[in-house]
Amino acid sequence: MSTVHSYSVGNGDMFSIRHDSDNCTIIDCSISDGYKNWLLGEIDKQREGKGIIRFISTHPDEDHLMGLATLDEHIKIINFYTVENKATKENETPDFKCYKRLRDGNNVFHLEKDCTRFWMNQTSYERDSSGIGILWPITSNEYFKEALKKAEGGESPNNISPIITYSLQDGVNMAWLGDLETNFLENIKGEILWPSVDILFAPHHGRESGKIPNSILRTMDPKIIIIGEAPSNNLNYYGNYNTITQNTAGTIYFECVKNWVHIYVSSSNYSVDFLEHPGAYTYSNYIGSLAV
Repeated sequence: MSTVHSYSVGNGDMFSIRHDSDNCTIIDCSISDGYKNWLLGEIDKQREGKGIIRFISTHPDEDHLMGLATLDEHIKIINFYTVENKATKENETPDFKCYKRLRDGNNVFHLEKDCTRFWMNQTSYERDSSGIGILWPITSNEYFKEALKKAEGGESPNNISPIITYSLQDGVNMAWLGDLETNFLENIKGEILWPSVDILFAPHHGRESGKIPNSILRTMDPKIIIIGEAPSNNLNYYGNYNTITQNTAGTIYFECVKNWVHIYVSSSNYSVDFLEHPGAYTYSNYIGSLAV
């Protein structure tokens, strides 16, 4: 069994995976003062007893790295994953300075298409794989190189985001697209062998500006799309798909077991009508289960 948490942090992204192997993965960071104690406590539960703790940074925008210095102080990040980049900011926050130190340090691992590493996606005699895969970037791609150049010049780093997958044997398939924008996805869609997925986290917090092109959606055929916490008037609600909207659901907990994902939310008033109900009791506010 593994547990995936999608935290309700307001205008930002933060996820964690407590793997069924000796691993814990944190994806992005959005820790404000109001959420600090709660989120650090959540992360402590997810990483308890795990030998490998990795932090994946999709891109260095403040809503994806807020509180990184606090998290680093709390857990001592020694496995830092990001695309190779030289992004700059005109006004450097303490969290961006922390990002640069980790990005440019000796413990960084650079993400690119089909990269491999113990124990991200390779098994050894010590411990099993985490089931993490990287579909993008292709570092030689001209659109990606242009995105790197813009980020280095202080422009938005949205389009340097990697595409990350998580797969559990005989279980769930998930995908994250960071803050990739619609036009960028249109330009690169032919470069990627898009997998079918059970749960897809909509890029750019579910904004219209990050709407996944229909041709990609048809191939991935997600059973559920998770829409983030952007302002409601900026969201695309993916009307032809089953969705969970984090603005109203709150934090989402995915309990991933063989053939099922049991789903819980922090809002006691939230419900959907497309899930099955075999029963699950690990967290409060169980809303149903997805057969995978």
